[in-house]
Amino acid sequence: MEQKKTEPKKKILFVCTGNTCRSPMAEAALRKELRKKKISGYVVASAGIHAEKGNTLSPNSAQALAEAGIPVNKTFKPRQLTEKMLREAYVVITMTEAQTQKLNCKNATSFYAIAGKEIPDPYGQSIDVYRMTLRAIREVIPLIIKTWCMG
Repeated sequence: MEQKKTEPKKKILFVCTGNTCRSPMAEAALRKELRKKKISGYVVASAGIHAEKGNTLSPNSAQALAEAGIPVNKTFKPRQLTEKMLREAYVVITMTEAQTQKLNCKNATSFYAIAGKEIPDPYGQSIDVYRMTLRAIREVIPLIIKTWCMG
């Protein structure tokens, strides 16, 4: 009997500065939408250009996600972006155009390139700013799915 070969999953990688606020929220939001729409074949991850060891998901990010009914990985740890992550990614989505340019990576794009708006860093601001950040990210998720997950 011939064994069916499974294709490797395509990795969608979100990148921000510290991997404590924006990119983890984008990762969780996209993962939830893919599950809801029953779209398989993708792995969603996130990393930071300047992630620090020992950091955790921002409490305000966790609260904004919880309020929106988006599951949070309880063991989430910020990860430093590596060349290997960039090479293995199907698409790299940054929060700002400047981050995309800093990466100098052919498969990188930004929220600005996708939807005409950047996702400003809410770090250290009020929960309301985190809620607005998550809302801005979620508004772009359908475009990300349509562009990279429906092809």
